[in-house]
Amino acid sequence: MHSDPKQRLAVVLVDTRNPLNIGAAARAMSNFGFFDLRLVRPYSAAYEEAVSAVGAADLLRRARVFDNLSSAVSGCSLIVGATGLGHRVFEHPLHRLERAGRLLRRHLQSARAAILFGSEKFGLSNHDISHCHWLLHIPTRPEHDSMNLGQAVAVTLYELARSPAAARRLPEAAERATEEELERLSLLLEQVLSLSGYSDFSRETSAQDKTRRFVRRLSLASRDAAICAGMLRQILWKLSHPGQ
Repeated sequence: MHSDPKQRLAVVLVDTRNPLNIGAAARAMSNFGFFDLRLVRPYSAAYEEAVSAVGAADLLRRARVFDNLSSAVSGCSLIVGATGLGHRVFEHPLHRLERAGRLLRRHLQSARAAILFGSEKFGLSNHDISHCHWLLHIPTRPEHDSMNLGQAVAVTLYELARSPAAARRLPEAAERATEEELERLSLLLEQVLSLSGYSDFSRETSAQDKTRRFVRRLSLASRDAAICAGMLRQILWKLSHPGQ
């Protein structure tokens, strides 16, 4: 089994008729790192046009086409149907995309899964849904519940691909300033303020503490701390050489 959980997910398009939607779904898969595309009874002309026209042509050329849904989901131990709410009454458990994403990510850590997307006109049929363990829906507004197929695939895969933990990690260029950098900046600011007459730092230790706390509240990146230090050095030089 593939070590990357993303490669354990199959995206299954059922009875798709529009080449633009097939292409958009394939492109979204490529964008977010999912590469197992399976099509069930696609409209042949649409599929041929999509293969030749879409930017994710390599992914589409590797896609597998099936005559029936049972064959398309073979090997997957979790089958999830993507559906709008509409006026249908479902007997399956129905999860919003946020919770569905968590459940799917957990399953993909150790086993294969498939997400089914129905035709542009009718969505998933009752027969299609009968293959599902549960359903997911994207929280659209009730007055406009139906989404474009390609967009629905993109939104769903984004939810699976996103990583809140990674989003909280700062990129290298935005690494926080070290304690040493912040202390140097605090001392420079103290010198500038003292020389400008703002406060007598030689007698008021509380002023030093306030400056130190102020600098740390700024939460400066290392690069920004260096820029600020350069600005303060220039100001300090000017204040020290008023005639120049």
